[in-house]
Amino acid sequence: MFKHLSGEFEVSGHSTRESVRNKINLGAKIASYPMPVVLVGANVKGKANFLAVAWFTVAAHTPPKMAVALNKAHYTNQGIKENKTFSVCIPSEDMIEATDFCGLFSGHKADKSRVFDVFYGDLKTAPMIRECPVNLECKLDKVIDNGSNEMFIGDVVSNFTEERYLTDGTIDIRKIRPFMLSLDDRNYHVLGKQKAKAWNVGKNYKP
Repeated sequence: MFKHLSGEFEVSGHSTRESVRNKINLGAKIASYPMPVVLVGANVKGKANFLAVAWFTVAAHTPPKMAVALNKAHYTNQGIKENKTFSVCIPSEDMIEATDFCGLFSGHKADKSRVFDVFYGDLKTAPMIRECPVNLECKLDKVIDNGSNEMFIGDVVSNFTEERYLTDGTIDIRKIRPFMLSLDDRNYHVLGKQKAKAWNVGKNYKP
């Protein structure tokens, strides 16, 4: 199922034979890394629909953009294309069961419009979830055909949260309590403790 790498080469005068020998090539597959889980919302045939998604990312800082990668067979895709809008809603860990339901059952067969308390922003057609600590309302910018998936890139027009999820005016990840997906073993995980300060801890590191 996998093979060990072999061989020897020099890096800065040091042999890497032992370090290469210990590496295992798992083949051409997606790396297993913790992925935060969100609910992507879209109106489909006049009803709110939500899909559990871990393949999403920030696409740009200025202007703010989000990107979500969805399999072409998903029911949600047609709603995004039809309305040119979608939402990215961040559930808390106490919403794991409802979120998993939205990943297990397709909108082709299940009416997910009643799973959550839905609200809308200025775009009117990007359904968001009152129970979610954070909701991003997005206007579709472009769709990229990407093999088995379509990548939807949207401009963030609104970012909805509540006072209880803020610390000094900034969204506090400890308060929203998101959870993550481990793809290979199909498990959900919650956040651990803060380890270090980003853009700071490496200042005194000496290679």
